[in-house]
Amino acid sequence: MEGKVCLVTGANAGIGKATALGLAERGATVVMVSRNRERGEAAQAEIRRQSGHEAVDLLLADLSSQAEIRRLAAEFKRQYDQLHVLINNAAVIPLQRQETADGLEMQFAVNHLAYFLLTHLLLDVLKAGAPARIVNVSSQTHQWGRIDFDDLQSERSYDPQAAYMQSKLANVLFTYELARRRQGTGVTVNCLHPGGIRTQLNANYAGRAEAAEASPAELQRGAQTSIYLATSPEVEGVSGKYFVNEQQTQSSAESYDQHLAQRLWQISADLTGVQT
Repeated sequence: MEGKVCLVTGANAGIGKATALGLAERGATVVMVSRNRERGEAAQAEIRRQSGHEAVDLLLADLSSQAEIRRLAAEFKRQYDQLHVLINNAAVIPLQRQETADGLEMQFAVNHLAYFLLTHLLLDVLKAGAPARIVNVSSQTHQWGRIDFDDLQSERSYDPQAAYMQSKLANVLFTYELARRRQGTGVTVNCLHPGGIRTQLNANYAGRAEAAEASPAELQRGAQTSIYLATSPEVEGVSGKYFVNEQQTQSSAESYDQHLAQRLWQISADLTGVQT
């Protein structure tokens, strides 16, 4: 991976941090995205120390804010003219409904729209880095998700698990539709389930607020499929697929509904101001 530039969102903790470490250990230039400077700088220093690799940069952005995402993309492009791997990893599960600065439900905004917007803003540098790869971290919980177009922002009722499952189904639908639209461009896109790793995200999904700490080995296991999709020659040219434990597998029946994917795509474009 020497000479390759990889951007990882949510890279200051959990699976995202383990993913950034794994890429740094393989010699990639890693650009970490973190919301919090203190935690981001601590993780950056730790990754440099553990990997013995200094090419680990840090960019700050609150991915719940579309203005911040646009600033992040612009800042990346000021520093780099190519991107070889984009890993959309950051996610949240607020136990109570929250709205972003843009007036959107937090999970839908961070877990789906941030993937959608950041990816589109970086497509030009991904194409410049082709062959390039986009990796979207979804979840097996997408199988129980439903895109509720009548209450997409959970304004009528909010259940953290249902909102999360909806956002993770949206990740898979987005992956498949993007793959169809980017066919032949040299930019591939795949998604994955990282496994049920003990992170704060999983604790919140289960309706618990207490801290949850996975061992380094568990986090490494959670990162392995993201790293595989980012680096392995076995998936060179493979696009529009869903992976579990480094194996291509079937996602839910609903995730293959192209009409559903196209409807979600258009709504996502409208909500983010993306021209597609």
